[in-house]
Amino acid sequence: MIKRFKIYFFIVLSLVSLTAFSGCDKKDPTKPAKMHWDRDMCERCKMAISERKYAVQIVNPANGKHYEFDDIGCAVLWMDEEHIPWKDKAVIWITDAKTGKWIDAKKAMYTDDSITPMAYGIAAYTKETFPKGKKSLTFDEAKKVIYKIEEFNKKKQEEELNKGKG
Repeated sequence: MIKRFKIYFFIVLSLVSLTAFSGCDKKDPTKPAKMHWDRDMCERCKMAISERKYAVQIVNPANGKHYEFDDIGCAVLWMDEEHIPWKDKAVIWITDAKTGKWIDAKKAMYTDDSITPMAYGIAAYTKETFPKGKKSLTFDEAKKVIYKIEEFNKKKQEEELNKGKG
């Protein structure tokens, strides 16, 4: 009886341990985290991430924490606005605008004429999926486009505010 109890106890303990540890989802910075489309929220603008061809994930390499965004513009600006000290070491994933597959954002090729969730217009591609006849931008060039658009938007907002006061 005691022997049988020990066996049952061991089996139950093993199953409980297996269940408990299988629930731990360690996020590997070398891979993008699973997205919950239409439920995950953009870290910067708090909109639901729905568009599968412009999503971005930034990973803190020190702790593996993933941050999700609906547009590369939100991701780039968030790193500056939040003064992210590890931004130069960040692992950044973006979805290929043609296939929807995750690619390395720092190695991607970009265009600046797409209709994107937050209207920054930046779309990412691999060498194989890049549209023929388009001008290619690097990651740093795409960031410059985002900063120019954001500067323009801020000026426009200031003008609108000043109109209301006048």
